[in-house]
Amino acid sequence: MNSKVTNTKSYFFCGIGGSGMLPLASIIAAHGGTVAGSDRARDQGRSKAKFAWLEQQGMELFPQDGSGLHSGEQILVASAAVEDTVPDVKAANALGCRRITRAELLAELFNAAGQRIAIGGTSGKSTVTGMAGWIMQQAGTDPTIMNGAVMKNFASDDALFASARVGKGAPFVSEVDESDGSIALFEPDIAVLTNISLDHKTLDELHALFGDFADKASHVVWNHDDTESRALMASRDHKGAVSFGFEDGAGFQAVDVVEEPLSARFTLKTTDTTLPITLQVPGRHNIANALAAIAAAHCAGVDLETAVQAITTFSGLGRRFDIVGTANGITVIDDFGHNPEKIAATLRTVKAFPGRVIAFFQPHGFGPLRVMGQELAQMFMEELGADDHLIFCDPVYFGGTVDRSVGSADIIAAINSGPTATHIPDRTKCGEHIVGLAQSGDSILIMGARDDTLSGFARALMIKLEA
Repeated sequence: MNSKVTNTKSYFFCGIGGSGMLPLASIIAAHGGTVAGSDRARDQGRSKAKFAWLEQQGMELFPQDGSGLHSGEQILVASAAVEDTVPDVKAANALGCRRITRAELLAELFNAAGQRIAIGGTSGKSTVTGMAGWIMQQAGTDPTIMNGAVMKNFASDDALFASARVGKGAPFVSEVDESDGSIALFEPDIAVLTNISLDHKTLDELHALFGDFADKASHVVWNHDDTESRALMASRDHKGAVSFGFEDGAGFQAVDVVEEPLSARFTLKTTDTTLPITLQVPGRHNIANALAAIAAAHCAGVDLETAVQAITTFSGLGRRFDIVGTANGITVIDDFGHNPEKIAATLRTVKAFPGRVIAFFQPHGFGPLRVMGQELAQMFMEELGADDHLIFCDPVYFGGTVDRSVGSADIIAAINSGPTATHIPDRTKCGEHIVGLAQSGDSILIMGARDDTLSGFARALMIKLEA
């Protein structure tokens, strides 16, 4: 990465603890930029370990009251959704500071890299980014990696929140986001399209965004099994297109698949070779993710044998089917699933084995429920059985103005078959309900996004089950 982009500048991150902000702040700091920030979660006393770690990395943290902005030379990094009434924004405006979004800053860094690998799609971006980054690292390319989740392979006592890695080599591997349209800012050499499904935008909008994304790249790695991706690529004559999937016709195909509770085995089949692979992460969705990562690395110049050897040592991401523990025959799993596609993949992984599922879901906002609430209800009815239980608490809300016309109760009311579905507004009371329900052989899934405290909630359930 071209460190000249950052090393003489001072950045102030409003919301520095966010899953997209923290790794970007880490990359900026590693390249010599001065980094400070604020976060409402810190002011509210949440996620103390994370903010202590940021301070240990030399980043100065302030209350979100504008006190951290003191010079017009500072650059304010803030989401486009952050309102002008927020004190940090008011202070920056008064000082005449340049304001840039997280995505704009990331794109600026990414587009300056010597080899640009962008991971897009509705689901699986973080895992494919972690897998591709690990392969590139094991191949000796010393990549920079920007992720939205902690990559266990890179985590250590000195890097507890390893959602980014800073390297000196040419490759920059980054997940890119379609939900806010910012994917349009990126200029990839290799574009990975994991899938296309409803999340934040309509399918027509997604086709336009992902189509432009694919057209920019020299190589496009796309999901042959995904109907929408197949339709998108069928309308394009892309010379560098490489497909992956389980179905015949995929350039990187998984055959002889064997799913196990905590791993997966398959054979990689290409036109030239077949190679056996054992993953340390379970589920068909992770086999698809591995195919995408291997294909992307191969497009970047990594030979298949090296890529395959590396993927077998990939140990996963935080909050992606993360086994918290087992007590009295009850297993607790912490997962980032928050849209129909992601949650369905998680449910299929756990439903492949005996026992009831107790699925807890905290929606990541009122807005997403309005967009995909009916799809969520339909998915839960299809994926969970009559013996299973589904519990919703109210959507995560940390302040601000939002349309609350559709809430958790509306989604639960729409579920008229499949699991026993219950809405309990308060999360603590949800936990008490779950502990009362759980019996030996059950799997408890804790699912949701945009709230670091969900992992603590999962651990607290584990402690109660052990008692």
